Amino acid sequence: MFGGMRRNGWLVLAGFCALLPGCAREKRVEVPAAQIRPAIATAPVTDDADDPAIWVNPRDAAASLVFGTNKVKAPRGALVVFDLDGQIRQTVDGLDRPNNVDVEYGFLAGGKAVDIVVVTERLRSRLRVYRVREDGSGVDEIGAVPVFEGETGERSQPMGIALYKRPRDGAVFAIVSRKSGPSGSYLWQYRLLEAGGKIRGEKAREFGAFSGRAEIEAVAVDDELGYVYYADEDDSIRKYAADPEAPEPNRELARFATTGFKGNREGIAIYAQPGGAGYVICTEQIAGNSAYHLFPRAGAPGNPHDHSRVLGVIRGGADATDGLDATAAALGPKFPAGVLIAMNSGGKNFLFYRWEDIEAARR
Repeated sequence: MFGGMRRNGWLVLAGFCALLPGCAREKRVEVPAAQIRPAIATAPVTDDADDPAIWVNPRDAAASLVFGTNKVKAPRGALVVFDLDGQIRQTVDGLDRPNNVDVEYGFLAGGKAVDIVVVTERLRSRLRVYRVREDGSGVDEIGAVPVFEGETGERSQPMGIALYKRPRDGAVFAIVSRKSGPSGSYLWQYRLLEAGGKIRGEKAREFGAFSGRAEIEAVAVDDELGYVYYADEDDSIRKYAADPEAPEPNRELARFATTGFKGNREGIAIYAQPGGAGYVICTEQIAGNSAYHLFPRAGAPGNPHDHSRVLGVIRGGADATDGLDATAAALGPKFPAGVLIAMNSGGKNFLFYRWEDIEAARR
């Protein structure tokens, strides 16, 4: 099923034009797709794997965890906890079609900073919030937050989620996409708060342009640089300020990856290196062998919102990848330069890729 590190095909990416006056369209660039092998394939979930999220253990990075969802109705819908060997350590079931999941560090609960895992529960129109245990053995639920209140049908059903921690005050926000919605307010953002043992969400804004084709599910936040990216599946990747109190927070900062995708744009991840370096990674969902497009996290010289240049296209043998996550943190001897994790539909599981293999293949 998996090939070696050989170049095996070409993808064509068109240029990018930032939404600024006088911006010119760049030339098309041909980029080879490189094939790599996964280092780890996790144990399967019972029904339908969807989205992964990585928690880096601050005490022992080699003991970090990966959270994934089993996307079906209750009672089998679940948050599934894996170790870095791909073994299941905990299953939290009873969720009513959980879609996506994300992790944030240092959320203030009960006067104490805790790391949290938040899952969208589509058929209950809410977020489920969990605390990571201090010993890293799993999670415990600490609350639920209604979302898209006042909406009906598919407009009330949350799918994608990305958590953002604002550097200036430590406020934690959930940016949530849904099954359908209008351009300009497809995504809603909530500040997460805890008081008296109860978690609540305080709505901060509605935003997000939409092409009107397919849907918006995948969302990722770059905490350090303060940006949110999401996949307008049949159109592009779009970029906004993550802080709802930023100047002109609802102004689109970039639209890229408009061409070069035969499959839908799905999972998005940030591979964040020091000094703003690294990659914005987007899945191209393809049956049998999905591709992952790498774009410059820092943008182009003189324009931090020009992400048009593709820095690599990787294939790893994963079937119809939906969710994606990545970290540049050193996760012990197995993943010393970090890891990329992709959902593998046919195997009902997740595949882990060593970042060293990605860098070697894309050059």
